[in-house]
Amino acid sequence: MAARRSLLSAARLSNPSPLLQTPARQTLRRKAPAQPSQYSRTFHVSSTRSRASPAPEEAEEATSSNPAMSFPCLDAVESRTSQLARSSGKPSSTSRSSSTSGPEPAYTAGATQSWTSRAPLLLDWGGILPEYSIAYEAWGTLNADKSNAILLHTGLSASSHAHSTPENGEPGWWEKFIGPGAPLDTEKYFVICTNVIGGCYGSTGPSSRDPANGEFYGTRFPILTMQDMVRAQFTLLDSMGVKRLYASVGSSMGGMQSLAAGVLYPARVGKIASISGCARSHPYSIAMRHTQRQVLMVDPNWNRGFYYGKVPPHAGMKLAREIATVTYRSGPEWEQRFGRRRADPSRPPALCPDFLIETYLDHAGEKWCLTYDPNSLLYISKAMDLFDLGKEQQTRLEQQRAQNAETMESRLQKNTGAAPQEICTLTLPETPYEEQTEEDKSAIKAAMSGDASANSAEIMDREPPEDLIQGLAPLSSTPTLVMGVASDILFPAWQQREIADTLKRAGNRRVTHIELGEDKSIFGHDTFLLDLENVGGALKSFLG
Repeated sequence: MAARRSLLSAARLSNPSPLLQTPARQTLRRKAPAQPSQYSRTFHVSSTRSRASPAPEEAEEATSSNPAMSFPCLDAVESRTSQLARSSGKPSSTSRSSSTSGPEPAYTAGATQSWTSRAPLLLDWGGILPEYSIAYEAWGTLNADKSNAILLHTGLSASSHAHSTPENGEPGWWEKFIGPGAPLDTEKYFVICTNVIGGCYGSTGPSSRDPANGEFYGTRFPILTMQDMVRAQFTLLDSMGVKRLYASVGSSMGGMQSLAAGVLYPARVGKIASISGCARSHPYSIAMRHTQRQVLMVDPNWNRGFYYGKVPPHAGMKLAREIATVTYRSGPEWEQRFGRRRADPSRPPALCPDFLIETYLDHAGEKWCLTYDPNSLLYISKAMDLFDLGKEQQTRLEQQRAQNAETMESRLQKNTGAAPQEICTLTLPETPYEEQTEEDKSAIKAAMSGDASANSAEIMDREPPEDLIQGLAPLSSTPTLVMGVASDILFPAWQQREIADTLKRAGNRRVTHIELGEDKSIFGHDTFLLDLENVGGALKSFLG
C-alpha cells in the first residue's frame, strides 16, 4: 500500500488537479510542437508503445493536454474499503455477534424486546422459516381486555424504535407522534412496533443464521411478501393475547402493511390508517427500487449475498441510498433548499459532488451505507414490488400456499430445512421485453388522443379496476383513514385516491381521505416523518 501511495503521489505531482494547479505551473509546461498536433502525437505514441519504449523526449512530448482531475469522492470509497479490509478477521465491537468477526457493521438500532417462534412460518412464494424472531418495542399499557393495542407498521429500512424507551433513550423515527397526548396517545393506547422479518434490526432476516446449518442465510433467505411480514406480526400479537387490534397504522411500506393486515384479518382489525401507501405497487416505484437493487448487486463486494465476515458492499449501498433519497423528497423543496448553488463557486467545477444538491445526496449515502444490511434492502424492496391486493393475485398466493403447505410438512417430518430447487430457484423470463409494435403504438395514441395533461389526469382519476375492488372487499366495514401528499413522487397522491375510491366502491361508507397539497407540504414522501400538525393531527382525530 505504501508503494501504491507513493505512485499515486507522484502521479498527482506530475498531473495536478485543476483545483490545485497554479498559473506558474501552467507557464512551465513545455509547449507542444505545431506539427503534428499534440492530439495526433499522443495517439501515435500510445499506439506504438507496445512495440518500443519511446525516447525520453518523445515521452515528454506525449504528456496530456490537460492535467488529471482529482476524485476525492472515489478516494473516500477506496479508503473505506481499505479500512474495512484491514479489520477483516479481527474481533470488533461492531461485529454482528460474538461468534463472528469481520468488518461488517452491527445493524442494530439499540435495545429491543424479542420474541421467538419455534413453529415454522410458511411463506407465500414457497419458502420456509423453520423458526424466527421478531424484535419489537411497545409504549403505553395494555388494558385488561387487551382491546387498546395499535400495531404500528414501519417503512422499508426502519427499526422498531419508533419512540424512545427506558432501555433505549435515543429519539425514535416517530418520536413526536407517540406519547401522552400525541397522535398515538400512550395514555389511551398500547402501541406496538416491530422490525419486519427480512429486516436486520433484531428480526430474522438474511443476516440471521439458518438453524438448518448454522450459517448466515445470505441469499438463501426465501423471497418475502408484505403478507408474510404481517402474518409474522400477528403471531407476536397471539403470544401477547391480543385477539383484536384497535387499529393497524402505517406509512409508506407500513401503509401497504396496514391495508394487508385488514385484508388478511378483517375480524381482528378495528381501524386502518394508511399514510402515503398504496394497494398495489406501480411501475414507477418498482423501477426506482429495481435501480437501487441493481447498483447494489453489481458492487463486487456484494458477492451474490455472501459478504458476511468480509467487506460489505458499501459503495453499492451508498449509491442505492442516493437514488432512494431522490424519491423521498420533492423538486419544489430542493428548489427552495438548494437551487443551483454550488458548494464552493470560487473553485472550478468537478466531477465529484459539486452542486449543493449533489453534496446532500452524497452525505445521505455516506451516512447510511454501513447502517443497514444490503441483503435486507434487496429482499424487503422486492416484497414491496410484489405487493398487490387485487383479488387475482391474492387467489394465486392462496393456492400456492395450500400446495406448499404439504411440502413444508414433508420437510419438517424429515427434519430438514433444505428447500427443494423448484421452490427457491427463480429465473428470468424466457421471452425478454420487446418494444411495442407500430399497431400497439397506434392503439395507445388513439386512446391518449387529445391534451396530454388532461389525459394524464383522466388516467389518474379513472375508476378503480374490478379486481382491486374485489380484493379490498374484506375492508368494506372497516373505518379507514387514507392520507396522501401532492408533492410525493414515490407514492403519488393518485395512488391514495385509488385506495379511497376502491374502498368506497367495495361498499365502505367510513372512508376518510385526506390529501395534503403543496400549500401544506413540499417535503414529498418524507412528509409522514416530518408533519406533526397535518399528518399527526389527522391521525389523532381519526383514532378518537
